[in-house]
Amino acid sequence: MPDAGYLTIGKLVKKLQDKYPDLSVSKVRYLEDEGLLNPSRTPGGYRLYSARDAKRLEDILYLQKNRFLPLSVIKEELKHSEHAAMQSTEKNIELRFDIDDEETVNRLHPIDRMPDLLGVSVSFVRQLAEAGIIAFKRSPHGRDLVDGHDFALIRIASQLGRYNIGPKNLRQYVTAANRESTMFEQALISYGKARQSKDEEGQAAFDAAFDQMLALTNALRSTLIRKSVTNRTNGVYTS
Repeated sequence: MPDAGYLTIGKLVKKLQDKYPDLSVSKVRYLEDEGLLNPSRTPGGYRLYSARDAKRLEDILYLQKNRFLPLSVIKEELKHSEHAAMQSTEKNIELRFDIDDEETVNRLHPIDRMPDLLGVSVSFVRQLAEAGIIAFKRSPHGRDLVDGHDFALIRIASQLGRYNIGPKNLRQYVTAANRESTMFEQALISYGKARQSKDEEGQAAFDAAFDQMLALTNALRSTLIRKSVTNRTNGVYTS
């Protein structure tokens, strides 16, 4: 196989480490083991990553870092978006997630730009701030600024609005997230020590444990909610 345009695993890691300093060869291999990456191989068995593979890896890392999604959910999201892209040739299809570029994420944006940037009203964004979902920064001139890292939260809240679930209804999730984060921190103490030592295997183990905990608690929460709704509505809502 010709290797023009392909990257070795070492070069791939080096290419993305400026944006994702914690990225390591062992983590890339772990993502491959989990079925999220499928690089080509030379006759000698060496991995070769195409530009498409590199973009997929960058999307995975972004969703982990900025959307805090577990790998199982990321895998389904990527599968869905790729299927949607294949189905769409002449019309635009709204994907289940949008990926902002690094510059957008790392900037503060005037609140009056939210209608153009995210398609939501200024009043809606203010309601999210009042509910504690996001927090404004202040410019030297006293203007409210929105952190680009919060764009994902705003989009999710906007989607929930379609089902009459408004910002006030989301306060409970802020309380729950704060409570659960403490539980996670305690559970990850042993992994955190290895992570702080900059050990690649320790970092991979930390990420894997964190992803699995998020996946399991999300599954538990969803199952309990479905069970409760089903019981209250005498089986109207089924799986």
